[in-house]
Amino acid sequence: MNRKRILVTGGAGFLGSHLCERLLGEGHDVLCVDNFFTGMKDNVRQLLLHPCFELMRHDITFPLYVEVDEIYNLACPASPVHYQFDPVQTTKTSVHGAINMLGLAKRVRAKILQASTSEVYGDPEVTPQPENYRGSVNPTGRRACYDEGKRCAETLFFDYYRQHCLNIRVARIFNTYGPRMQPHDGRVVSTFIVQALQNQPITVFGDGTQTRAFCYVDDLIEGLVRLMKAPDEATGPINLGNPVEVTVADLAETIIELTGSRSRVETRALPPDDPSRRCPDITLARHALDWQPKVDLEQGLKRTITFFEDALRGASRVFREVERCAAPIEIEDAV
Repeated sequence: MNRKRILVTGGAGFLGSHLCERLLGEGHDVLCVDNFFTGMKDNVRQLLLHPCFELMRHDITFPLYVEVDEIYNLACPASPVHYQFDPVQTTKTSVHGAINMLGLAKRVRAKILQASTSEVYGDPEVTPQPENYRGSVNPTGRRACYDEGKRCAETLFFDYYRQHCLNIRVARIFNTYGPRMQPHDGRVVSTFIVQALQNQPITVFGDGTQTRAFCYVDDLIEGLVRLMKAPDEATGPINLGNPVEVTVADLAETIIELTGSRSRVETRALPPDDPSRRCPDITLARHALDWQPKVDLEQGLKRTITFFEDALRGASRVFREVERCAAPIEIEDAV
């Protein structure tokens, strides 16, 4: 009786694939939609034979006509490397994508959740950041395609809520890490782990005193699911993240220690508009959702390191096989 038809946009991405697994585990029918710009089929390969799972290639900047009960709108490149590659498309994904998903939700009367971001706070002047803080964002900088795109998407969600009585949820997601992150997505955790495992220099931007708050992916998915199940008045926006601040320099040293790496830290120039501090105030999440992270940083990093060790070993085997197949054929072998 509680089985739902649930659409997850960006469902083949890092967060989306974990969410699809969770929803299938609860007995729901899941439609995973992804254009595979940053999502990967490998992330959902283990789900393809599940009788309640369906995978669709689609870009949400174009309308989508399906029948569903709930929508998790996660589609959008989320790392600086990816969202700055095609900034116009990033903005279109956030804005046109939100319009299309809200239009779908309005047509089928579905409950819809928007995966927003801590980036709506920009380089904050207040720490930790509560939901009523309006942020300090550069609207013309290189990060604006993502920051302002997500801010506009939040505006659209609340206008549909007020104008069309749509049942909405808005989650502001802070730094999240875990298995299925891409090794070269430019995020600090994945970058440091890959560099450490390969004994390369750990590249720290700035002096390393800037802070982040890292939430393990399982905790984040639990927060999203709880927000979707919350009473209708729990529209958000609501912060989901780990309230424990860690400096980037301390993160680098922790990863070097956990991997047993010979890497050394090297500093680079800080990119423009890079936030100096990032830490969520999760008071609202604690009260409204009875939610807070449970996985500590060291435990989560160990799980993530194991994933990257396996991924790099697999990539190395593939590379060696390609080299072997591409080796020149000796004349006597050909004969």
